[in-house]
Amino acid sequence: VMALVGLGSLFAGWYLANIYFNIFNKTLLKTFAHPLTVTNIQFFIGMCLSVIFWVTGVVKRPQLDAKVIASIYPLAIINVLGNVLTNVSLGKVAVSFTHTVKAMEPFFSVIMSAIFLGDVPQIPVLVTLVPIVGGVVMASLSEATFNWTGFLAAMFSNITFQSRNVLSKKFMISKGALDNMNLFQIITIMAFFMLLPVTILLEGLPILPQNLAAAGFDAAAQQELFRRLLSAGLCFHGYQQLSYMILSRVSPVTHSIGNCVKRVVVILASVVAFQHPMSTQNALGTGLAMFGVFLYSQAKRKYKSKA
Repeated sequence: VMALVGLGSLFAGWYLANIYFNIFNKTLLKTFAHPLTVTNIQFFIGMCLSVIFWVTGVVKRPQLDAKVIASIYPLAIINVLGNVLTNVSLGKVAVSFTHTVKAMEPFFSVIMSAIFLGDVPQIPVLVTLVPIVGGVVMASLSEATFNWTGFLAAMFSNITFQSRNVLSKKFMISKGALDNMNLFQIITIMAFFMLLPVTILLEGLPILPQNLAAAGFDAAAQQELFRRLLSAGLCFHGYQQLSYMILSRVSPVTHSIGNCVKRVVVILASVVAFQHPMSTQNALGTGLAMFGVFLYSQAKRKYKSKA
């Protein structure tokens, strides 16, 4: 019973951290339209937390060598691209729409696995992609905040994150004795240093107090901005950590279903938080896409041994 309560608490924490991350992030990007800076501050907060976890012994310090770092370097690049594109999308369209488009992850997973791994799924698995794609198209056609930048950024973040999974399998990326938690923390640190020069080159240093003042942020507005940046960064790292903790306790399929439910919860919470109007067609499209994701995870489990 206690194990179930503990697992339930982890799921609740995972969902809450994700809801608040999306709400803080959307609010941030509406007033501070610098997605690269916002993303890199989130990586920086993650890096600080990782160091604290290692120093205090909460997470066992990893044993690293040049070979391991070189092998996970591509994952760090993909992590940068995926998170930047997600934040660009969140800044341009409604949170609910970004997450509806991101429900197409299974579609890109199937395509990239077929192309690069020669892994062609069974027909029933392919059939579950129809409601996913149909639902996203239906939602897109009726989305009040639709614009191509937001839509394509969410779509390319799907491709980016799915290529991470394929890359891991294709090149059997050696993570040595690293567990998933440490792998995530090291990738976060590498991502920060990779993105830093690009951020300064493309966006400058908009977070400096004098630049914020020039952009019209008074002292109170700056304080609120820093509070939201910190909150979003903590939630970002928190929900990722909780996701790995849950994955270590349940099967990948259970985790996948939990992730699908999480997306639905985030969509509903964002609609309430931002009072975002959803037409009947938009709601039906979103629901259809999510139902497709659920069917996909069930079909993958059933036909795994035959695939």
